Amino acid sequence: MGDSSDVPALRRGLAVLQALSRRAGPTSAATIARELGLPRSTTYHLLAELTATGFVVHLADERRYGLGIAAFELGSAYLRHDPLERLAGPVLRELVARAGHTAQLGVLHGNELLYLIKERSLRPETLVTDVGVRLPAHLPASGRAMLAYLPAAHVRALFPNAAAFVRRTSRGPRSLAELRRVLAAERRRGWAVEDGFVTEGFASVAYPVFDHGARPMAAISVTMRHHCPGTAGCARDWPELAELVRQAAGELTARIGGRSR
Repeated sequence: MGDSSDVPALRRGLAVLQALSRRAGPTSAATIARELGLPRSTTYHLLAELTATGFVVHLADERRYGLGIAAFELGSAYLRHDPLERLAGPVLRELVARAGHTAQLGVLHGNELLYLIKERSLRPETLVTDVGVRLPAHLPASGRAMLAYLPAAHVRALFPNAAAFVRRTSRGPRSLAELRRVLAAERRRGWAVEDGFVTEGFASVAYPVFDHGARPMAAISVTMRHHCPGTAGCARDWPELAELVRQAAGELTARIGGRSR
């Protein structure tokens, strides 16, 4: 068994990796030292060790450090082992039993929403959404539940122009300004609502699932039949149903060691 004195160094090394993961791009050793409250000499030593093992890359010309290929491979291994789907399965099944509607888990993939799990209710509901299906993230409630908690610059990068605002029906945000208004309203309310944006005659409510840094990493939604005529929504937000989804999202956040906002 290794010396217990190695544990603080391991924790510091992991803290450095977490600090780098929170940055939009490579950063300097001085910034990392300041953020973590570490001596510069300790920070440089940790960065050297992490660079030697491939978890960090040193951009010498820029005097900055970024995540290395080993960190990417570790993240890819996480996805290959499907832990999120395994942990979410029981949560979604319980949600379906309580809500009586189809429940789904989705993640952002660029400016699209990718569905990972779908648990069907006993009621026959033919939905366009299914495992592996991708939809423009600004349309489904699951997509906007996550977009609402991303930095404004990140959302702008995902939707840089009018061409990014694909539509499936007569409803849904048509511009970045309109999307920002919708996201702001949904942040205030606490959950996202979609009423005929994806498929006419269906509506959804969704809550985000947060990681250890309180960042949105997935979203849980339930979808129900709901007919609302015209080109505008019916302004319904289904708070009782949303509360069940909130509880499910909170449970999954806890299971993955995340931290809710």
